[in-house]
Amino acid sequence: MTSPARVLVVDDSPTMRGLITAVLNSDPEVNVVGQAGDAMEARAAIKQLNPDVVTLDIEMPNMNGLEFLDKIMKLRPMPVIMVSTMTHRGAEATLAALEIGAFDCVGKPVPGDSRPFGDLAEKVKAAARSQHRYQAAVKAAPAAPAPANDFRVGRKIVAIGSSTGGVEALITVLQKFPRNCPPTVITQHMPPTFTKSFAERLNRLCAPVVEEATDGARLEIGKIYLAPGGDRHLQVVNASAPSCRLVDRPPVNGHRPSVDVLFDSVAELAGRNAVGVILTGMGRDGASGLLKMRHAGARTLGQNEKTCVVYGMPRVAHELGAVEQQLPLGSIGEEILKLTAARKEGIE
Repeated sequence: MTSPARVLVVDDSPTMRGLITAVLNSDPEVNVVGQAGDAMEARAAIKQLNPDVVTLDIEMPNMNGLEFLDKIMKLRPMPVIMVSTMTHRGAEATLAALEIGAFDCVGKPVPGDSRPFGDLAEKVKAAARSQHRYQAAVKAAPAAPAPANDFRVGRKIVAIGSSTGGVEALITVLQKFPRNCPPTVITQHMPPTFTKSFAERLNRLCAPVVEEATDGARLEIGKIYLAPGGDRHLQVVNASAPSCRLVDRPPVNGHRPSVDVLFDSVAELAGRNAVGVILTGMGRDGASGLLKMRHAGARTLGQNEKTCVVYGMPRVAHELGAVEQQLPLGSIGEEILKLTAARKEGIE
């Protein structure tokens, strides 16, 4: 980007607006061009200032952030980053916002935060650069899943990594899975309090059982395990009875949980009996792990540039040679099922 990303900050709290503005203006590649205290002020400011990106509070007077976001996406689609409280209620609202079309989310700071608002400035810059098309919200009724097949023959593990844009992407992929899908493990970069709500949301939308991974949980046909956000990484261990392990290790690629940690463990445990998938996201987390999976004989897929919210993680994986096939998002679910159902007697 040749000029700074121009941002409008929307929050009903003057203190919070000041904090967000200070964090963003500390980055020379970001410029806060205006502030607004409610939806009416924000609407006028968007018309007047034409910002590249809006940061939006979820809880506001008169019209809440979800209602205003919905209007933005219908009338003037643009990158919006939600700023939410790190509570269960805040997580539910933020996940709904991501489905409506929000670019990403950050949590409001709590006492003791060493980095208030985390990587908000980086997300703003990525949003300004993004070719995100702000698709319509995913409908509550799940898409028709594939017919049930005997995936016990395949004995393959599916490992998926995603970040910015991953909420919508994962819903799109997993809604194609039948009730008895292959055991699937996922690392999605997400704040700690959000992953339980996201797992519950996926469980409502998809045919298989979706749950937040717990230490020691056995991988089973028809189950999908989402890495919990926070202070541990998700791995898959124990070749005789594959299980989830949550490990205390420093962040990898700036993330905990890290996609690379998950992919590395699947490469070591399952080798050719695995399928690795890397979806939309900032940065490079998962790229080297996916390469390790491919070298171990796994089949590997990457989301293509056109359908990514941010073509970061899949791009790096593709450039490293980790991606066997690049596919549009809408085709990835079916391809996973083809690859996992293929290992029958006399095949492969």
